[in-house]
Amino acid sequence: MSRTLLDTLDPTNRILKRAQYEAFEFALLEGDVQVRNGSHRDQAAHEYRVTVDDGVPTACECPADEHSDGPCKHRIAVAIRPRILDVAVKMRLVTDGGRGARTTVPVDRTNETGTEQCGCDDLPDDFPCWECVRTGRRELPE
Repeated sequence: MSRTLLDTLDPTNRILKRAQYEAFEFALLEGDVQVRNGSHRDQAAHEYRVTVDDGVPTACECPADEHSDGPCKHRIAVAIRPRILDVAVKMRLVTDGGRGARTTVPVDRTNETGTEQCGCDDLPDDFPCWECVRTGRRELPE
């Protein structure tokens, strides 16, 4: 029997219920998800970034996620909404050029001649990398 995402995260019943009934709003942030709790009067003070790695909400900026043993309600709110999670994963693939892994190590993008290289050669179907789109060297296909 295969394990589900909720089996892996193993939230408490209290967290699972709150993730279902609170009025969460979602925005995509380069493969992560910004979760705003619309149930609060001061919504901006209850807005946190949930990190998504390989389709799993792995971390949240909220105090509860840092100080509790299990996942917070924001991570579970993302996990129980497969469309949000799916789009976040797809956005991560677009923003990181399909590499999937995060890195904090600087990448040297120059070749032997000193000109800047890009990731376009690694992408399928002549699809441009983000750096080429961002700098205007190439455009996204229709």
